Amino acid sequence: MKHFSFVLIVTLINASVFSQTTQKPMKELLSDYEFKTYSTTLDGLDISYIKEGDADKTLLFVHGLSSNADAWSKNIAVLKNNYTCIALDLPGYGKSSIPDADYTPSYFAEVLFQFVEKLGLDHVILVGHSMGGQASVKFATAHPEIVDRLILVAPAGLEQFSEANAAMMKSFLTPASVQNTTDAQIENNYALNFYVQPEEVSKMISDRKNIKAASDFDAHCTAIVKSVSGMLDDPVFGDLKTISQPTLVIFGDKDMLIPNRYFNPTLTTEAVGKIALENIKHATLEFIPDAGHFVQFEKPKEVNVLIQKFVEQK
Repeated sequence: MKHFSFVLIVTLINASVFSQTTQKPMKELLSDYEFKTYSTTLDGLDISYIKEGDADKTLLFVHGLSSNADAWSKNIAVLKNNYTCIALDLPGYGKSSIPDADYTPSYFAEVLFQFVEKLGLDHVILVGHSMGGQASVKFATAHPEIVDRLILVAPAGLEQFSEANAAMMKSFLTPASVQNTTDAQIENNYALNFYVQPEEVSKMISDRKNIKAASDFDAHCTAIVKSVSGMLDDPVFGDLKTISQPTLVIFGDKDMLIPNRYFNPTLTTEAVGKIALENIKHATLEFIPDAGHFVQFEKPKEVNVLIQKFVEQK
C-alpha cells in the first residue's frame, strides 16, 4: 500500500509538472488575426501590431477592454486601400506582453506615445474604441503635435460615476471573478456588445474561452481589473475641453453598455453623445442605427464611410 501511494504521488507530481511546462501563453492560444502581425519592443515589452496599406495619411486604431487589434479587421480591410492602417495590441491584451502596470488611460497614452515614436509615425488620425477611446483622449491632449484628428468610437470617459458607484464597481470586479467567468457568461457578455451579433463574433468567443488555459491568464485577468479601475481613477471628463483636434464621435444607437444601465439608469446613449458636443470644441456626433457598443464590427460599412468622410474633410 505504501509503495502504491508513493507511485501515485510521483505520478501526480510528474503530471502537474508536465501540465505546467506544456501550458502556452495567451498569445499562442489566440486565433490568427485577419492580417499579419508584427512586433516591436518598448521598454522591454513586446507590442504586437497590424500594419496594412501604404499611404500618406495614417490611421492608428486603439481597441477596447478585453479586446485586441483584430477587432478593427473589418475596418482595416477597406480603409487600407486609402490609408496606412495600424492597430496595436495594448499591453495586457492580445499578443502583447502582460506587465505588472497601472493600466490607466494615462499609462496607455504613454505606451501609444512610445509606439508612434518607435515606428516613426507623425500626424496620425487616432481612432479609439471604448476604453481605447478614453486612452486616446489622454494621448491626443498630451501630444497634440502628433494627433491631427481624433475619432472616438463608443468612447468610455464621457459618462461620469459617483465615488460610491465607482467603489461599488471596483468591489464587484476582481481577478477571481474574471477568471471564473463561465462559458455561458462569456457568450452573454459578448452578446451585450451587439444589437444583432455578427456570425464572425464566434471567433472572439472561442478565443476568450481558449485563453482560460493560458499560462498567463491570471495576469491577463488582473490587467482587465486594473484597466476598469484605471478608467474610474483616471477620468478624462476634465480633458474634453482641452481637445484641440477636429473630433468625430460615433455611437451605435442601441448601445447597451454606454451608459451603464445599473449606475446611470436615467441616462441615454444620446445624452452621453451630447456630452461630447458640449465639451469638445470641434466635435461631430454620429449615431449608427440598429448597432450596439461594438459598432465598428457590427456595422463596419457605415463606420468606414463616416471615418473616410471625416478624414477627407478640409
